[in-house]
Amino acid sequence: MFRGVRRLWSGMFGRYLWVTNTVSCGGMLALGDGIQQQLEHARGVGTNPNYDWKRTGRLFLVGLSQGPPHHIFYLWLDKVMPQRTGKVVFKKILADQFLGAPFFAVTFFLGAGLLEGHTLAESWKEFKQKFPAVYAFDWIIWPPTQAINFYLIPAPYRVLYINVITVIWDIFLSYMKHKELMLNGQPRMKNLFHIIFVRGRMDFG
Repeated sequence: MFRGVRRLWSGMFGRYLWVTNTVSCGGMLALGDGIQQQLEHARGVGTNPNYDWKRTGRLFLVGLSQGPPHHIFYLWLDKVMPQRTGKVVFKKILADQFLGAPFFAVTFFLGAGLLEGHTLAESWKEFKQKFPAVYAFDWIIWPPTQAINFYLIPAPYRVLYINVITVIWDIFLSYMKHKELMLNGQPRMKNLFHIIFVRGRMDFG
């Protein structure tokens, strides 16, 4: 039994690491959306009185699509910057923030929008509207998370570690994706920094 478990573990974080990273990306994004839907229903602000499995399924597919790029990106970072010195970790964090974060944000909104039946132009417009808030929160959560990741976490487990931490991030992404953001005199999203630092909580209304 233990030999089989060891063999499975070795395969998941060895030869089939890319599969593990891909499935965990999809699963964690689906979990984040599930938690966000429960928060919406608890506060009576959801647009659907029942659980929306199609919505979760769409985000699961988006997560699956982002798994391989995450896998490749972190392997590339470790290859070009293998050391764990403070200077190297700082460079990796900057690479993650200036290269990885924008790429994964745009692919999230475009992928989710297309799966919802929107055009590419409509999905791009939504990305441009919501990216400033998403990117601001990205700077709050990910640099300290990645410092631990690059300093302490062994390379085969980095995407899995990120995916576990990502549950919080994915709740926020689901919130941003399904929150109405209207311009031209219509209700606008509240300022993110006011929500976090003044009111001390995320406004999921």
